[in-house]
Amino acid sequence: MAEERVDPEAVLARLKERDRPRLRIYIGAAPGVGKTYAMLQEGHALRARGLDVVVGFVETYNRPDTQAQLKDLEVVARRVVDYRGAKMEEMDVDGIIARASQVCIVDELAHTNVPGSRNEKRYQDVLDLLEAGIHVMTAVNIQHLETLNDAVARVTGVRVRETVPDTFLDRADEVINVDVTVEELRTRLRQGKVYKPEKVEQALNNFFRKGNLSTLRELALRAVADEVGEKAATYRAREGLEPALIPERVMVCMSSNALAPRVIRTGARIAGRLGAKWYAVYVETPRERPDRIAPRDSDALQQNIKLAESLGATVVRVKADRPSEGLIAFAQREGITHVIFGQSARSRWELFWRDSPIDRFLSDVRDAAVQVVPLEEAGTK
Repeated sequence: MAEERVDPEAVLARLKERDRPRLRIYIGAAPGVGKTYAMLQEGHALRARGLDVVVGFVETYNRPDTQAQLKDLEVVARRVVDYRGAKMEEMDVDGIIARASQVCIVDELAHTNVPGSRNEKRYQDVLDLLEAGIHVMTAVNIQHLETLNDAVARVTGVRVRETVPDTFLDRADEVINVDVTVEELRTRLRQGKVYKPEKVEQALNNFFRKGNLSTLRELALRAVADEVGEKAATYRAREGLEPALIPERVMVCMSSNALAPRVIRTGARIAGRLGAKWYAVYVETPRERPDRIAPRDSDALQQNIKLAESLGATVVRVKADRPSEGLIAFAQREGITHVIFGQSARSRWELFWRDSPIDRFLSDVRDAAVQVVPLEEAGTK
């Protein structure tokens, strides 16, 4: 019988992982999704289990629900700094370290400290707390990640000045996406739960537009999925485990339909949650060859391709006589595990009269999970 050898480096890595202070980062698509609320709730849960928890810095913005969550959690007094004749409040890093709690809650991770502070940025303060042996829970919005700064500016028209390097996420033990629907977030805004009433209409018409929020949600899902996937791969490599045997692969069935963006975004979200590679597949039939496709359909197709690429898809054009043939062939060749179709009310009715691409696909590809996204306008191609 062969002797099983223990990798000393792997053992050492496990011991260091077990002993080091843990960092949990809550990521959200925008202000108001509930990151601070979630951190405070977890703080109460940890305190109920006997852990010593303090609030290093939390900004409630006078939101009643968030303020109520502070309850009886101990809040370390802020440090008051004189800057250009004004009194500024900053997190008291030295005071928190001296307090030596087990867990510290730190909000506004991307904040830039007043000149003369211990560190230039708050994320550096968090690193100091971890170095001092304190577990930290912190929160940041997706637009503050450095590598997404340009993308967010292009989408929203707002350039975020305060950023956190993406490498900071590598230190995190847990990255959690705090997500709400676009409509729910806009409702919270109207109810005064995010900004003061006088700022609501301006916010709804600018940063909080539906298109902006949808894109920011997708960015947040993808960022968290990527981070989870990387950590899972690192863990498997460290433990000497084989890579995942069946990697998830997502296929979005893209068309020249003007409503296809809804299907593409759904695919992006699913791929993000799975941490999976995903494809946006368009089947070019004889009637939609470049020299025959209607100008309106051609324009819609190009917009759909552009959207899919911006959300991280690999766009694939397949030539076939019928859409079902091209989709089935691609799915079988690439080992697709999840498929997203769009279907209008009219095409659902037509299922009773003749085979649809979905019906043919289900008959031939039995190992993939299929999701059908209803399209709103039945009369659209």
